[in-house]
Amino acid sequence: MTHSSSRFDDKIALITGGTSGMGLATARRLLAEGAQVVVTGRDEARLDAAVEDLGGADRVLAIRGDVANLADLDAMAAAIREQHGRLDVVFANAGVGAFQPNSEITETEFDRAVDINFKGVFFTIQKTIPLLSENSAIVINASWTLHRGLPNASLYSATKAAVHNLAHTLAAELGPKGIRVNSVSPGYIETPMFHDNVSAAAAAAVVIEVAAGRIGTADDVAAAVAFLASGEASYINGQDLIIDGGLVAALAGSTW
Repeated sequence: MTHSSSRFDDKIALITGGTSGMGLATARRLLAEGAQVVVTGRDEARLDAAVEDLGGADRVLAIRGDVANLADLDAMAAAIREQHGRLDVVFANAGVGAFQPNSEITETEFDRAVDINFKGVFFTIQKTIPLLSENSAIVINASWTLHRGLPNASLYSATKAAVHNLAHTLAAELGPKGIRVNSVSPGYIETPMFHDNVSAAAAAAVVIEVAAGRIGTADDVAAAVAFLASGEASYINGQDLIIDGGLVAALAGSTW
């Protein structure tokens, strides 16, 4: 897909977890709109594949690292400073699924989800704030599950509620510096993580819950992230944009 808009000409954008799904789609969207992008991921082979998918290394800087590891985040920030000197957009997207009954969650599983979904987002932002230019934007990937209860999602939902609140508080803290902070809450989105956690039969069933009558795409989320990161959203701060086809707000298939 090509976009004629040049909203991100001369902008530098970081996308964590940028090797697949919503992260990769957002990197592709921002590149199409003029940005230079930095993508991160834990797997070198997937990073290489992402760079190839995005059209090569001319406008893409790939950095291997784990967002839950502060040394990796320090190295990431140093590499961005050396290559670009600044950032204009951060999409704190890296995350993992955690879906099981509350009674079955182990301390190891708890620590993994919190380390990546909350700690990783928290310190990604902390480490990149010194690089952010005036009139820059941070977008955090939250989830529709913070707005409506979902069985077997107590741990996942709690981590997403934490980063949603982080968007509120950091909007207040960073606003005087000219930095906006918002979050997006995707619903059911066609990504590798979705299919890792939802069977084909279950995926067909959940469509019935969506007023739009379909599962969302990674491009749907990328478009929303691009809007929130752009100057068109210059007076939107501390908000959460739900991208769910009406899953939370509308009762699908209801008739009188």
